Amino acid sequence: MSGLALAGVAVDRGGRRVLEAIDLGFAPGHLHAVIGPNGAGKSTLLQAAAGLIAPRAGTVALDGVALAAIGRRALARRRAYLPQRQAVDWPITVEHLVALGLTPALPAFGAMPATCAAAVTRAIADGELAHLAQRPATALSGGELARAMLARALVGDPELLIVDEPTAGLDPRHALGAMARLRTVAGRGRIVIMAVHELDFALRFADRVIALKAGRVLWQAAADMVTAAQLSELYEVEVHLHRGANLALAFTGRTA
Repeated sequence: MSGLALAGVAVDRGGRRVLEAIDLGFAPGHLHAVIGPNGAGKSTLLQAAAGLIAPRAGTVALDGVALAAIGRRALARRRAYLPQRQAVDWPITVEHLVALGLTPALPAFGAMPATCAAAVTRAIADGELAHLAQRPATALSGGELARAMLARALVGDPELLIVDEPTAGLDPRHALGAMARLRTVAGRGRIVIMAVHELDFALRFADRVIALKAGRVLWQAAADMVTAAQLSELYEVEVHLHRGANLALAFTGRTA
């Protein structure tokens, strides 16, 4: 599997250029973190990488094949996408919500195959949702829903997993658990791309960090090579970064 490649990608939204000249490659077996200030284009980049919006220019290809040529159903079997804003309008159970992540692989008729049922049970357990399995998804707290939606994205073990702010709304323990699960997925040889605002998570868990600013890639680096100067340039505030037994980040509040 050669990975996901974006070449010369530009995206317009509402008559405004949101992404410009994006050239990126995402390799299997790596957790890629996309960071940047508000309005940098992170969510748009993830949507283009997932094949959910068509770029105005450039190409997005998986294993050398343009996403548009793969076909929507075939792509849905290979790729899972978790949006930043999550909502459920129908009172389906958490178990059924998670099972929706297997929809592209399920037969048109008949009961759910045993292998799929086992995958749902495993995803619910991994997300610490067993006690909520029969609760209506509309009755969940924001953090519980976030965990259920992440379980839905993970249940099909996609080769390409794209998640937008996967730790938003989670308490520290569950946020760390979510990051550990994404790290495990990447370790199985999958392509994992996440947008995060929590810089400590990006630097601690990711293999590679991509800095986006004003719709362009400002820099990219191995997570363990990112410097305070790079972060200061990206966020326009003075950043202090200490790499010792424990990673420490501090923002002074002064413009860089």
